[in-house]
Amino acid sequence: MRMRAGAENLFKATSNHKVKETVALELSYVNSNLQLLKEELEELNSCVDVYQNDSESISVPMIPLGLKETKEMDLMAPLKDLICEHYGEDGISFEKEIKELMELRQAMRTPSRNEAGLELLMEYYNQLYFLDNRFFPPNKNLGVFFHWYDSLTGVPSHQRALAFEKGSVLFNIGALHTQIGARQDRTTLQGVDRAIDAFQKAAGAFNYLKENFSNAPSLDMSTASLNMLVRLMIAQVQECVFEKVTLTSAQNDFFTQLQIAQEAARVEEVYSLVHQTMTQAHVKDYVPFSWATMVHVKSEHFKALSHYYAAVALCDCPSVSDADLPEHEKAFVQFHVTMPEGPSLRLVLQDLEERRKLGKAHLKKAIMRHEEAMRIHSLCKILRKMDILQEVLSLAHKRSLSKYSEIDHEEDFFETGDAPDIHPKTNQRPEIKSPNFSQVKVTDIFHRLGPLSVFSAKNKWHPARQVHLARGENGFGLTLRGDSPVLIAGVIPGGCASEAGLKEGDYIVSVNSEDCKWSKHAEVDRRPAARSSGGALLKNNKENSRKNLMNSKSASTLLAWSKKSKRSKSSTYSLPFTTVGDESMY
Repeated sequence: MRMRAGAENLFKATSNHKVKETVALELSYVNSNLQLLKEELEELNSCVDVYQNDSESISVPMIPLGLKETKEMDLMAPLKDLICEHYGEDGISFEKEIKELMELRQAMRTPSRNEAGLELLMEYYNQLYFLDNRFFPPNKNLGVFFHWYDSLTGVPSHQRALAFEKGSVLFNIGALHTQIGARQDRTTLQGVDRAIDAFQKAAGAFNYLKENFSNAPSLDMSTASLNMLVRLMIAQVQECVFEKVTLTSAQNDFFTQLQIAQEAARVEEVYSLVHQTMTQAHVKDYVPFSWATMVHVKSEHFKALSHYYAAVALCDCPSVSDADLPEHEKAFVQFHVTMPEGPSLRLVLQDLEERRKLGKAHLKKAIMRHEEAMRIHSLCKILRKMDILQEVLSLAHKRSLSKYSEIDHEEDFFETGDAPDIHPKTNQRPEIKSPNFSQVKVTDIFHRLGPLSVFSAKNKWHPARQVHLARGENGFGLTLRGDSPVLIAGVIPGGCASEAGLKEGDYIVSVNSEDCKWSKHAEVDRRPAARSSGGALLKNNKENSRKNLMNSKSASTLLAWSKKSKRSKSSTYSLPFTTVGDESMY
């Protein structure tokens, strides 16, 4: 693709006719090779049958997604440098944590195709929240590229933004849900329910990605592609709902057969919408031909099934008694998109011959749709290799032909009318289930850096400095406030703390070389010496800073008014104290 882009630029730039002819010839070779490669990649990446269930039962295959692949990354050097530069800590002391993060990333590249794999992906995704806040300042990047390959085409993309990494992991969460859904045995009620849940969660992941991430460099994460994937997942949920209804329904009940027919019509409706989406300009050249063909096949297949079950309701169920007529008539009025031509509904419901005629019209339409589905199926080389799909279509077609020959009479001289389409209706609408990130609990790998609300990439820090104080006649001349970390809320001018160089807004990060970023107020108070870190977030007017410090009730509020600190001389002290309100004076 890069060769083609370069050749096209050369073709536009040159005025030499001989060079133009040579470049045009080379371009034709490159485009030909690219087309062959694209077809091979499509067959590999859009392979549907790999993820289907292994049971011997016959069911319509689902469309799963392959996972995005990524390159291995070495984060050791950039993270050590940033820890040293930004936090003033020894980067070497955090090698264990960095190695743990890299091992987690390596593991999530090849997750198992089950719930454990989903938990692994979710764990890494949640860790990226901490990584983002710890190491990615708003106006600076880490200096590393995140490389990912397109799920369908295999085309590589890379970005420095961590959002691309997060979005790609979220995409894989959705893709893994599709594989889990496709693997379920949908001939059992439990399997159908699991498939419904998996496809709904896949739709939720893709929808969340569409709404919260933008400007992705790969086509599989573009708004148009994600919109198509959400609709595809919803259609597959609707298909599972149809299968669930057929599993739980009585065979010869009139209302049940009407319900199944309307459920099939609903599946046809949503697959038609997906097919329209797949043939739009921004998606058409990207979506695998096998996907678009399968969606089209399913649309025709379920349209055929809706007419088949309508015929079963009319021909196999007993005629309606006078007592049950109003209820049956009410259901039948809402069954067709347009009213059938011919006699009244009352007569159709009570007269077996009229029911047979209308049923025959529905079967005729079912057979036509089955044949169209098989014709479309035969156009795709990849789908022709799927024996299971061919078998499903063939069995459904034979069943409709058998039913038609069963109700067809030799003395039928009337011309079979055109049956109206079935009104789509479902009793279980698909739900888009957004990812539940809190389901997988994680601990910040870089917990030792301190509370994230204070020790984050967006806050700027001076290197920690060591301060020694000696108690004077009037105490130490400072006020402490808050927990984790403890904040110096006030310094009395001329006091010991002031002379040592302590400033309002400084944080105590260690005492006697013992880390106390996570320590409570009382724990710091019991230690005889303190080491304080100046947390210069904003330069504020001194009067304003004091006013807000005194009115604030929490350490997190105080962060905005902490000030840059200067290096100071040292002295020694111990810390007896008294408490005033939520502050401690020394």
